[in-house]
Amino acid sequence: MNRKTIEITGELKKFSAIVECMGKITTIDKTKEYYQVEVSYPSGFNEHLKKGASIAVDGVCLTSKDNGHGQLKFDVIPETINKTRFSQLKVGDAVNLERSISASSEIGGHLMSGHVQCIGEVKDIDDKGEIKDIHIEIPSSFSKYIIEKGYIGINGCSLTIGEVNNNRFYIHLIPETLQITNISKLKIGNMVNIEIDQNTITIVDTVNNFLLAQKSS
Repeated sequence: MNRKTIEITGELKKFSAIVECMGKITTIDKTKEYYQVEVSYPSGFNEHLKKGASIAVDGVCLTSKDNGHGQLKFDVIPETINKTRFSQLKVGDAVNLERSISASSEIGGHLMSGHVQCIGEVKDIDDKGEIKDIHIEIPSSFSKYIIEKGYIGINGCSLTIGEVNNNRFYIHLIPETLQITNISKLKIGNMVNIEIDQNTITIVDTVNNFLLAQKSS
């Protein structure tokens, strides 16, 4: 994948979808109307990280309350819990972490907002040793945006879509992706966070609206 530099302006937070490291959930407090979650992280991840920073946790943009003593602390609202795999996470689970990119950052994947559109389910895993092929099913309403060789975000990781069959598609995973992300830990039946490339959504919707207008005229 070609790397490129892009300028980010304003307050909109973006991510490159290149996972920096894996963290581990150490606490999930469900005693309030929202979850209070703590995630441990490897040494160095919090360098120059300020309170209130945006961090993608399995592809979900969350605001860090605190990052001291090797722990990131987040408040997770019910809408996020219900629309992502956060409802299934438990203490000890690994999560992908990425800090938001800054102005003129180098982009190694594709731009993502950290706003998950839907949840996918792992239907099959073909373990080929150092590489894996994973078959994922998503809700049918999003299948029109799944295009072979297009980009997709899965648990915050930028991946290329393989073979597509209706609302199911394959992703082909190289050793590096398996080593640094939690996608290597997926099992059949597991859920994954899905963020579809915004450029793909815009193009597909524009073409469909144009064709619909042509039929109506």
